[in-house]
Amino acid sequence: MSNKHYYTKNSDLDHNRKTWNFELRGNSIKFISDTGVFSKTTVDFGSRLLIESFEASDSAGKMLDVGCGYGPIALAFAKSYPEAQVDMVDVNDRALELSVENAANNGLTNIRVFESSVYDGVRDSDYTDIISNPPIRAGKKNCT
Repeated sequence: MSNKHYYTKNSDLDHNRKTWNFELRGNSIKFISDTGVFSKTTVDFGSRLLIESFEASDSAGKMLDVGCGYGPIALAFAKSYPEAQVDMVDVNDRALELSVENAANNGLTNIRVFESSVYDGVRDSDYTDIISNPPIRAGKKNCT
């Protein structure tokens, strides 16, 4: 399998940055994405469905977004739950850099971003909610 998938380390890819605004949970969020991240031109349907249907178990709790990509899920929740602490983890360096940039561009200070392959780098254990839109189709043929 190629090492150029968004769910791997792939910092050697050429850049092709895209910027757009997207409304999630009633908030306009500015996103910057780039080559080597999942759904780089829009927020994908699965993430939108998760974002719009999820309700935090504690609006001032602590959330973890596993496989955060450039950050649509975590940023939407950080904006919707400003009293919550939202942690974002991914294995992809480019995704992590974009997550930091996107959080800053949206004025979100209740976000922490760090590298982790699933839970390997997660040190905290007191999360009230753990959210993920994992790459379940990665490497599989589309059935049409």
